[in-house]
Amino acid sequence: MSGDSVAGRLSAPRAGAWARLSPRSRAALARIGWGIASVGMFAGIWELLWAIGVADARLLPPPHIFLGNIPDQARFFNTAQRWQIGVDASAGPSPLGAVGITVAATSMRVFVGLGIAAVLSVTLGVLIRYFTLLEKLTLPTITLLSPVSPIAWLPVAIFMFGIGNAPAIFMVVIALFFHMVLSTISQIDGVNRNLINVARTMGASKRQVYGRVIIPAILPQMLIVLRLNLFASWMVVLIAESTGVGFGLGQVIMLARNTFNPSLVFFTIALIGLLGFLSDLVLRQLQRRLLYWVPEATGVLRGL
Repeated sequence: MSGDSVAGRLSAPRAGAWARLSPRSRAALARIGWGIASVGMFAGIWELLWAIGVADARLLPPPHIFLGNIPDQARFFNTAQRWQIGVDASAGPSPLGAVGITVAATSMRVFVGLGIAAVLSVTLGVLIRYFTLLEKLTLPTITLLSPVSPIAWLPVAIFMFGIGNAPAIFMVVIALFFHMVLSTISQIDGVNRNLINVARTMGASKRQVYGRVIIPAILPQMLIVLRLNLFASWMVVLIAESTGVGFGLGQVIMLARNTFNPSLVFFTIALIGLLGFLSDLVLRQLQRRLLYWVPEATGVLRGL
């Protein structure tokens, strides 16, 4: 038996298994494979720079160092007991439990703030275009406050809400609200006029035009805006947590900075990146479920 025939018999089941997968499953596996390759290439370049001495392990530890001992890094996440006088630093949950509590606290602030900002901004954006008087009273102020950095609102959040979850959630809301209101207005102005004219020709009232034509038309783009603002939410909540609103990933970053622990810094950065990626994946699946009538991107311009 020749070597070519043996190799053909071994590869045939693999090819058959791949062929039996649906196109969506093959596309998903391909995306996962390319994602692993992309992250692996980045980590490989980092490791190479460390191996040839370009990156100092004391300042820029490579992935095999800050990911090599996860339990040792996880013990620093026990921040809930850290500032209580007379409490042992080892008290409280286990290291992995502390990581779970910290991740859950930060994720809660991100998604609650994102949800509140989305509901308020889309509602106000629609009402501004629906009622002319409301537009004249609110749009100039919204445009005026939109360029203000979220960091400038941090003292306001502490003055209003003190220390706790509320100021962090407020920071997320205020960072997204004004931009999403302006984006909603822009999307409404960009709705195809032919759709509106057809609805009016069929006797639709202004309320029906907004409810049956305009809002469904802007939903796809608004969900894309929501996904983009998700990453901004993660950045803002870390700033808020670093001021000491409670235990969270931002406080762990500040602890790593104050103790000059680069391994903990990059371990937390990797964790934040993973959480952001998973959050975006959830929103993409939600977008596909809700907007079932919108075709998926085919990438027709890739070959140009």
